[in-house]
Amino acid sequence: MVTDNAAVRRVLRQALDEDIGSGDVTTDAVVDPAVMARAEVVAKEAGVLAGVPVAVVLLEMVGPGIEARPLVRDGDSLEPGTVVLEAEGPARFLLQVERTLLNFVMRLSGIATMTRRYAERLAGSKTRLLDTRKTTPGLRVLEKYAVRVGGGRNHRLGLYDGILIKNNHIAVCGDVQEAIRRARSLAPMPCKVEVEVRTLEEVRRAVEAGAEVLLLDHMDRDEMARVVDYCHWKVLTEASGNLTPDDVAAAAEIGVDFVSVGALTRSAVWLDFSMRMTPLPEDPHGPA
Repeated sequence: MVTDNAAVRRVLRQALDEDIGSGDVTTDAVVDPAVMARAEVVAKEAGVLAGVPVAVVLLEMVGPGIEARPLVRDGDSLEPGTVVLEAEGPARFLLQVERTLLNFVMRLSGIATMTRRYAERLAGSKTRLLDTRKTTPGLRVLEKYAVRVGGGRNHRLGLYDGILIKNNHIAVCGDVQEAIRRARSLAPMPCKVEVEVRTLEEVRRAVEAGAEVLLLDHMDRDEMARVVDYCHWKVLTEASGNLTPDDVAAAAEIGVDFVSVGALTRSAVWLDFSMRMTPLPEDPHGPA
């Protein structure tokens, strides 16, 4: 589970500290510490849910005595008015966690919803949808989790877990074939060598040098088709470059193996949620 990651928990704690700071002065002033309440997290528009495990951990972190009950699973489709999670506990804690919890669920659900739109255009094809490193600093693990929830796959998590020789690498190294040679001989891990290419000549040189995956950067459909025809049974191909849902559908028809879309995390619109709270009746068997 994504919330088992220690780095994720540090991000969640930092987010709570950012909002609560030295204390919630409004809640502390107007809400009695003894008041208990029920909170419902409600979808205000249609989309795909992501972030329930995050919400549960935030409820645990904010203070003792909160019981959380997820009602909908990450990856499920939502309609306006769907209650995705209920929680009961001290009203002060529920009020303190409200904005931080909603921010995470709204952001992650927006990414999952955007991803689902793209993934649906690839249904029935061999082409697989990938994300990129165009993520919010500090939130990459969570945002890439939301991509998986929406039906996409993760490209490399960072610079440390995959070889991707891009145009600037080639410009600095001086030659694509020399860059590939160095990558294959000096990389500290066994993994496929991927190379960014823009022309058919660059494709030929990269394939001859032993590239195993080609990133087709901003190629039009005719160029992409020629590359796929040339690469058949030789290397894998990945289309990229401001791709729209129509573009990924066209790339799938051409026969590329992957499409990578930065918009999944860069341009996703947050899905709107709210939290409804009601006070619970006092326990007649509680302290006098």
